[in-house]
Amino acid sequence: MKKPLVGALFAVLLLGAGTAPAVAATGQEAATAGKAAAGPAAADTVKAKVTPQAVNFAGTVALSNCSGSVVRTPDSQPSDPALVLSNGHCMETGFPGPGQVVFNRSSSRSFTLLNASGSGVATLRASKIAYGTMTDTDISVYQLTSTYAQIESKYGIKALELNTAHPVQGTAITVVSGYWKRTYSCNVDGFVYRLKEGQWTWKDSVRYTSACQTIGGTSGSPVIDNATGKVVAVNNTGNEDGQSCTDNNPCEVDESGNVTVREGINYAQQTYGIVPCIGPGNKFDLNRAGCALPKP
Repeated sequence: MKKPLVGALFAVLLLGAGTAPAVAATGQEAATAGKAAAGPAAADTVKAKVTPQAVNFAGTVALSNCSGSVVRTPDSQPSDPALVLSNGHCMETGFPGPGQVVFNRSSSRSFTLLNASGSGVATLRASKIAYGTMTDTDISVYQLTSTYAQIESKYGIKALELNTAHPVQGTAITVVSGYWKRTYSCNVDGFVYRLKEGQWTWKDSVRYTSACQTIGGTSGSPVIDNATGKVVAVNNTGNEDGQSCTDNNPCEVDESGNVTVREGINYAQQTYGIVPCIGPGNKFDLNRAGCALPKP
């Protein structure tokens, strides 16, 4: 996983952050990325050939150890409590074990809301973890105390919309890290039947082309389709050392059980499957038609 960030920059640490597969930042990564964050990250960002819709930081958030974004479904209403999307391994409750689902658990976690240029403009507060898991996927969705209308009225920032369809191979994408205020642009290289990392297994994961060299702290970053501006996935892991199926070294497993290791390649979890599970009032209902997320 793109491990949650640890080090002197933050006082709040994820439980078990040093052992999980996701991307949170380490102390060395913080020092390196901190320098890059002071100026354009030209070495890390490959501009997509076609960007019909400019991708920026508006609507992204910084967590204490990860990245995230304020998101909505096509049916979300301005009066609905807003939602923040990140990774399951970024939750303050620690890494959920295989088969574990966090559902409607009280939370007062704070998020720094960013504007288009990457400046923090507000602190948003959660009322609960609406949903979180590392089984089949690696997501957390927080419900906020603010509505979409309140956020837009006060700060002029709209939520990012979750795409409702499976992403397509070759799509130009941008991973937008609110934690580091950096972007990584590449393409969808393909999809992984099963992605295994330590004790966790994720289904139908997105594999990036090599240009997206995400680092610790980018966990939870929205993966945005450059053409539509919609969220198609959430960044979560990468193979750091070339090991096979170990923590921080996910392996790809095909339908026949064949294992492939791609050192230096990073991955994300698709998000279109979240949409059917959210009903009126932005409430999670895991019994809704089309909802296939794991249940508690």
